[in-house]
Amino acid sequence: MPEVKQLSEMKLVGFRVLCPGDQYLVEISKASKSLSERTGEIANVVNSVVQYGAFVVEHSSNEEDGYWVCVEVSEFEEIPEDMVGLTIPGQMYAVLRYEGANNEIRQAYTELHQWIEANGYRRLTEKWHLEAFYKWSDPANIDMELMDTVAFEV
Repeated sequence: MPEVKQLSEMKLVGFRVLCPGDQYLVEISKASKSLSERTGEIANVVNSVVQYGAFVVEHSSNEEDGYWVCVEVSEFEEIPEDMVGLTIPGQMYAVLRYEGANNEIRQAYTELHQWIEANGYRRLTEKWHLEAFYKWSDPANIDMELMDTVAFEV
């Protein structure tokens, strides 16, 4: 069952994935594996066993296009040369825990979006959205939270 959470600002460091839409599942998986192998190179990691995906549904600039695979850091310091830092502002999210195959995530998002609408919230598609991955190495068996940025409809 989804719930609403207010999260404070997060600093993320990792890889930006930018590719044709049909290649994201494969490319994100590659970036995630690379990040797992190289997390030790990143300073000030908050929790090395959780990876975050960040994206803007309706991006307004090329800087927001793509998908970021990251770990959270307490502060930015000496980011490895081929990685990027990203600051996500504090926001309210509708959160749904999902466990299963990565190719069925879309169905979980459909359920989350229906819950958002049914409970008087509005999706903020121009803001940063997050995915928190707790298990990701086996695409058939992932454990994650889908975090859709929302506002309460008045």
